[in-house]
Amino acid sequence: MRQYWNSLRQGRAVPDRADVEPRGIREVLDYAFILERIAPGAARFRLAGSHLVDLMGMEVRGMPVCSVLNPDSRGRFSDVLESVFKAPQTAELTLRAEASYGRPVLVGRMLLLPLKSDLGDVTRALGCLATQGQIGRGPRRFDMTGETVAPLIQGARALPPGPGATGFGEEPLPWRPPMLSRPPREPLRPDATPEERRARFRVIEGPED
Repeated sequence: MRQYWNSLRQGRAVPDRADVEPRGIREVLDYAFILERIAPGAARFRLAGSHLVDLMGMEVRGMPVCSVLNPDSRGRFSDVLESVFKAPQTAELTLRAEASYGRPVLVGRMLLLPLKSDLGDVTRALGCLATQGQIGRGPRRFDMTGETVAPLIQGARALPPGPGATGFGEEPLPWRPPMLSRPPREPLRPDATPEERRARFRVIEGPED
């Protein structure tokens, strides 16, 4: 999958979603999927191969990609996913599903590769999820046990996944409280009416007695 994605780049940092054709990934088509970013750190399946359907025991198209993970791993996965879109960069995850009734231990790897949408923004991703072991009863959900992110340009610095990542290796600016200002007030005319004078009153709360 990675070799196919690299072949689509043709000197570009990120290939287009329109460049991806099923026949180009026919050998891994069952394990492939395409994501659409719908919010910071969130994406849904636009297309998914049969292996994902077998893992979840249902059609996954339209479902959030985090649905294949256990709740404790979703926060970290969201950070990694957002870094793929924002940097942009590639990510490879290691996964593990523990054994339970009718569900043997299952390990897997997920690859995330950024793509441009028809509008030219990086809001799509080509992915691959492969597992080793018997699937057993679905749905199977995984713990994320590790991740590796890599820049698109050789020698560049990868963006560490985390809240507030800004992309292109930049650090987020420190938060500062907003500054509120009042527009200058014209002086009250000597012949102002009582209603105009009352409009200038301000309520100031002081300490209670």
